[in-house]
Amino acid sequence: MIIGFVGSGSMAAALARGLAGEVDGMLFSDSGSGRAAALAAELGGEALANQEVAARADVIVLAVKPAALDAVAPSLQGVGEIVSVLAATPLARLREAFPGARILRTMPNVGVEVRKGVICAAGEASPRVRAALERIAHVVEIEEDDFDGATAVMACAPAYVALAAEAIGDAGAADGLDPELARELIVETTAGTAELLRLRHPADVRRAVASPGGSTEAGLEELDRQGARAAFTGAVEASLRRMRR
Repeated sequence: MIIGFVGSGSMAAALARGLAGEVDGMLFSDSGSGRAAALAAELGGEALANQEVAARADVIVLAVKPAALDAVAPSLQGVGEIVSVLAATPLARLREAFPGARILRTMPNVGVEVRKGVICAAGEASPRVRAALERIAHVVEIEEDDFDGATAVMACAPAYVALAAEAIGDAGAADGLDPELARELIVETTAGTAELLRLRHPADVRRAVASPGGSTEAGLEELDRQGARAAFTGAVEASLRRMRR
C-alpha cells in the first residue's frame, strides 16, 4: 500500500514516522514550505505535486489546514480513499469535497510517531488502512459530536503531560540532580505510570503512592493549594472554547 500525505506538517510527520516500514511507500506534498522534501529525505519517500500524489497513492492522508480544503480538493478528485486529520471538519463536509471517496475522519495524537498513539475515528476505511492505523495507535470509534471533547482530552493532553514532566524534572535539577538524570527519571516514571493506569483507576494509583503523612501526600496537598486540578480542568475547557469559537 502506498500512502500519500497531502500536507506535511507536524501531524503528517508523526503519522509518517510511525508508518515508516509498515507500508510499501510514502509520497508527500506541501504548499511550498519544503517540509515534503525533508520528510521524503528522512523516510525514503518522494516529494511531489498534489496531482501526482493523488495519481499514485492508494490512500491519501489529508493533513492541510482546514481553511485550505476548498483550494486543495480539486487537485485530488478521483482519489478512492482518504484519511482526514483536519480539525473541525465533519464527514459531511469532506464527502461534499470528495464525492464517491471512502473517507475516514480522524484525530490522532503525537504518540503515533512511536506507535503508541491514540486515534479517534469516524467514517469508513478499507481493512488494510484500518490495520495500518491499528499498528501505530489505539484506534477508538467515536460519534462525530464527540470529536471536540475527545480532541481536548487526547490530542492536547500530551502537551500538558509534557509540561508536568518538564516542571518535575526542573525541580529535581534545582535540588542538585544532574538535569539529564532528572529527565531520565521522570520520563521512565511517566512511562511506568501510564502502564499502571491501564490497569488501575487514577485515584487508586494516587492513593497507592501517597502514604498518610508522607512526602507524596505533602506534595499532593501543595498541588491542591496551588490549584493543580482546577488548572488542568481549565486547560481542557480553554481548548474546547478555542475549538468552538
